[in-house]
Amino acid sequence: MMQVISPFSSSVATVPFGKTIHISFLLITAWIWLSSVVSSFAELQHFQHPIKPDGSLSFLVVGDWGRKGLYNQSEVAFQMGLVGQKLDIDLVISTGDNFYEDGLTGVDDPAFNESFTTIYTAPSLKKQWYNVLGNHDYRGDVEAQLSHILREKDKRWLCLRSFILKAGDDTYDWKGVSPREDYLSNLLRDVDAALKKSNAEWKIVVGHHTIKSAGHHGVTKELVEQLVPILEANSVDMYINGHDHCLEHISDSNSQIQYLTSGGGSKAWRGDVHRWDPEELKLYYDGQGFMSMQMTQKQVHIAFYDIFGKVLHTWNISKELHSST
Repeated sequence: MMQVISPFSSSVATVPFGKTIHISFLLITAWIWLSSVVSSFAELQHFQHPIKPDGSLSFLVVGDWGRKGLYNQSEVAFQMGLVGQKLDIDLVISTGDNFYEDGLTGVDDPAFNESFTTIYTAPSLKKQWYNVLGNHDYRGDVEAQLSHILREKDKRWLCLRSFILKAGDDTYDWKGVSPREDYLSNLLRDVDAALKKSNAEWKIVVGHHTIKSAGHHGVTKELVEQLVPILEANSVDMYINGHDHCLEHISDSNSQIQYLTSGGGSKAWRGDVHRWDPEELKLYYDGQGFMSMQMTQKQVHIAFYDIFGKVLHTWNISKELHSST
């Protein structure tokens, strides 16, 4: 059984794995300090997603990509297609910032076609895409990305939302919102409850914003203080994010959590890296690319790729030993 959970007004996607594997994905999109207001929770919906007969699961992760093919987005997409075919992937996860610079203007915005449908054209990428929202997505009509109309335009598209965002000087779309304090209370309660309820062998949390990163956005203090204790208490294996335009792997020395950044879907930030404990920082690549993950009941294989398809870094995790090599 795999669960893809988004604690807002949608989404638990459950995949039956028979007796071979049980994986839980908790999609919480983005979370940083908010001085405005945010949406609250509703009952989580469920989605079904099939996996391979042998009980394994393979998928790609890409983030910060929607630039109409520019800044090497098309090159990344091409290599994703090749790797996706080789690994026979089951799905794709986007870590947010799906459409630059200011999200979509509406469901008829041609950017949806120009940055998604006509870019990710490889047969291997014609699988379900689970998309979370990033801060740039909230600068536009965020309801458009959540709309069933986009799913009718491209059946691969499934966008989920649970979002806390610092508004700053930009204009953001806050339709159907409620006070931040209520959202945070519900978020922490429901995330904790969802993780406690899950008996998955593997628990993966996907968000847009960084928790721990040597990149531009660095450590998000609020997430470290409020979310990380919940992740650790519930034996979460991996936190996957975008937001920093790089590829990165931090193996936390104080817990079992692997912090994985896949934000190299298009424009990268060269040289924007800060010092980090070399014992924890297993990869930092300030170029474009993406990540793959292959999972069985007891093993996970993670790989990062650049725009030429070169493997930059691999990591294996054994659930039996709960250790990495």
